[in-house]
Amino acid sequence: MGRNVSVDEVRAQLRSMADPDKATVLRRFFKTGPGEYGEGDKFLGIVVPKLRRLASACKGIDENFAREFLHSEFHEERLFALVCLTDIYKRVDGPGRDRVYEMYLANTHRINNWDLVDISAPNIVGDYLHKRPRGKLYELAISGSLWERRIAIVATFHFIRRNDLADTLEIARTLLSDKEELIHKATGWMLREAGKRDLSALRTFLGHHASSMPRTMLRYSIERFTPDERKFWLNQKSKDSGPRPSPG
Repeated sequence: MGRNVSVDEVRAQLRSMADPDKATVLRRFFKTGPGEYGEGDKFLGIVVPKLRRLASACKGIDENFAREFLHSEFHEERLFALVCLTDIYKRVDGPGRDRVYEMYLANTHRINNWDLVDISAPNIVGDYLHKRPRGKLYELAISGSLWERRIAIVATFHFIRRNDLADTLEIARTLLSDKEELIHKATGWMLREAGKRDLSALRTFLGHHASSMPRTMLRYSIERFTPDERKFWLNQKSKDSGPRPSPG
């Protein structure tokens, strides 16, 4: 495959990789049952390494090509689109990056599961906003869409890798009262990553908020602590709202 590959050719290639047994497993794993976060999603049963190899073979395609797959009913085709978009974003310059970023945000309703967010948000949204005003992240953080809120916090992973933690911590504060466990997990994960860069900043955050954090968020954020320190934070009483001294 290459620059002249067609959408139909790629779609045929994807369908040839389908594994019905794997698709059944993935439907359960990604919670596609009634009332679950991935309700109604459809799977072909293709593992991520195969999707990455196919995306690599399709270098030269543009964001319009990727958009065709982002609107697919099949989860793996949307994931393929996001891998392609990330590759496109890396190889284009300013105006091209503007187009990818804008298309991404215009299609967040298609980026509708945690793996789709996590594979793309830091490398597209985070990278794009790294040296720009970041107000869009704060808009996303209060969105009614679970996936837009997850994009907001996970995009900050790009900043964390560059020792820039302020937005991670501030968006985490915004998400303290979120009701969705997938947001609790993502926020705890980003706090943990922030702690790898600046442990005192994480402890300060916990000193103010551990008592009111959702338990899953707290557990994820302190995974790298010693058993004794994990116990300290988990034992904080929710009725005590003031900042707490750190044990470390």
